Amino acid sequence: MKKWLLAMLLALPTLALAEDKLDTGDTAWMMVSAALVLLMTPAGLALFYAGMTRTKNVLNTYAMVLGAFVVAFVAWIAAGYSMAFGDGGSLQSFMGGFGNAFLSGINWNDLSGTYPTYVFVVFQGTFAAITVAIASGSVIERIKFSTWLVFVFIWTIVVYGPITHMVWGGDGALLFDAGALDFAGGTVVHMNGGLAGLVLAYLVGKRDGYPKTAMKPMSVMLTALGAALLWFGWYGFNGGSAFGANEIAGLAYLTTTLATAVAALVWVLLEYAVFKKPTLLGAASGVVAGLVAITPAAGFVDVTGAMIVGGVGSVVGFFGVAVLKKKLGYDDSLDAFGIHFLAGLWGALATGVLALNDQDLLWDGPLKAAGDRMGQFLVQLESVAVVGVFTLVGTVIVYYIAAALTGGGRVDEETEQMGLDEAVHGERVLNL
Repeated sequence: MKKWLLAMLLALPTLALAEDKLDTGDTAWMMVSAALVLLMTPAGLALFYAGMTRTKNVLNTYAMVLGAFVVAFVAWIAAGYSMAFGDGGSLQSFMGGFGNAFLSGINWNDLSGTYPTYVFVVFQGTFAAITVAIASGSVIERIKFSTWLVFVFIWTIVVYGPITHMVWGGDGALLFDAGALDFAGGTVVHMNGGLAGLVLAYLVGKRDGYPKTAMKPMSVMLTALGAALLWFGWYGFNGGSAFGANEIAGLAYLTTTLATAVAALVWVLLEYAVFKKPTLLGAASGVVAGLVAITPAAGFVDVTGAMIVGGVGSVVGFFGVAVLKKKLGYDDSLDAFGIHFLAGLWGALATGVLALNDQDLLWDGPLKAAGDRMGQFLVQLESVAVVGVFTLVGTVIVYYIAAALTGGGRVDEETEQMGLDEAVHGERVLNL
């Protein structure tokens, strides 16, 4: 990848890059990519989650995802962007500080490489929003809506912001300096959001009646439609992470499509082998598992690598949903941990093994040392460990703060039995 692409990745408003020059093609592509990623949350993820929810909670589930997007984006502008991409001074290894709070110091005509910095702000803001929205899938049907919204605002700033900084924050940032590879958010988004979901599931507790009571999904069709919209939006997620209309974006398009197709096929075959019934829900789950797995590797691997990442990612996700969840007994309602964290973990580690050693493809050389696969794998291992610990500790602290501010984090028994649609929102849908 060219040097100016690295500069675009950093997009630090305090740097005056000599290479900065507006390119209308790159600008158009980044604006489209931001719109595609936006579509993934209040449409794709919301439908994917809502379809798997019981009828009495389907509107609340959609509201939690939509609420996560709007609150997280406001938090991103307020301080999240600054914490992620600002100048952290003495804390530069871990966070960016508050120097660019409310986009202070960034002008409307500032550029990040070849497109406006404001476009970069929006693009990265959609990443922040979907990350915390992913976590909602673990605690639907029993967390207070008010607690959730407060949690989203604080978590976006104090957990997502620093993790993004450590991985993508440029020179001086802990994991960036170590040479960690994460093309579009395997650690930053999917491990982060999936683990936060599991932590919340343990803190809030299991749903009443789980696992003995049957909790049938409202509409598998909605879930399948949501998966299709996620796949569509993911071209902006991965393709946009090339930061321009260039060859790397084309590579990410191909690897994203191939890995996802392989993952969907593998999941269905696994279902048939284990349960003798290939389901639409399984195919949709395989699609998302493949998308998650290829995210950290999309711009780094070739066709063979994409097939391996997608296929194994599907196996890992299937194991998390069908085996690990039952064995450990946690109530991750919509399998945010099983699909997002585990597939994201696999993709992040696999990137270190499968990344192409091509000076033209990866900035400053793809590996920590040319040809040093074990060295790069250890760097990837370090990155997933740091993200895991930070997410775990940060999520616990933020949840207790949010719960204290809203009089407890869980709805009462009567509300849970009635369903949050009617009890909280005063709305309901028919089970068609």
